[in-house]
Amino acid sequence: MEFQRPSPRARQVPIVALIDILFIVLIFFIVSSEFKKKREVLKIELPTVRDVPSQSIIDERSVLAIDRDGTIRLDNLTVPDLKLLEAYLGAFVKENPNRKLELEPDKEVSLEKLMGVWDALTRAGIEVKDVPARIQLPGESAPQE
Repeated sequence: MEFQRPSPRARQVPIVALIDILFIVLIFFIVSSEFKKKREVLKIELPTVRDVPSQSIIDERSVLAIDRDGTIRLDNLTVPDLKLLEAYLGAFVKENPNRKLELEPDKEVSLEKLMGVWDALTRAGIEVKDVPARIQLPGESAPQE
């Protein structure tokens, strides 16, 4: 006699219940997590030096000035763009081979702009160590010659 045996059931994992649990855990992590706040830009204050009056001028230098808004001037000539500064400096060196430069950035000029000027000096063949910097404090006017 043949008895009817129940067919073996395949073991199943209750996926619907797992999806519900995972959804609840996901909502918990989203609600309880702290989102990163936007980082502030690192503010760097450049050192300043006060002018020391003297009776003798050691050597006369041309001024490479950077204004607060990023305008670059080479003596009285305004450089329209930082990318053109290298060409202006190359022409300056050809016209005045023995004349030295002095960098005069505003205290509030961005470090990125200052580094761009130093890169242009290097590409033009001028050693950055030979270009002293005189940082202007806000509200100070450029020294009169």
